[in-house]
Amino acid sequence: MQKRSLTIAGHRTSLALEPEFWAGLEAIAAARDLPLAAVIRDIDEGRDEPNLSSAVRVAVLRWYQAGGS
Repeated sequence: MQKRSLTIAGHRTSLALEPEFWAGLEAIAAARDLPLAAVIRDIDEGRDEPNLSSAVRVAVLRWYQAGGS
């Protein structure tokens, strides 16, 4: 598990994920030409899961299932 602190929509938070999910988030950010915090903010705003970490994992999985683009 890797824990990182970031600011989302003006609020500081921390997120603990496996390195593979951080790598997936970084791939999404690069593909969308967005900062990592912006990708996480978008996931946070559209999530159905009560837990942000779970929502991020699902978003990364769905991105790869859709072809990673």
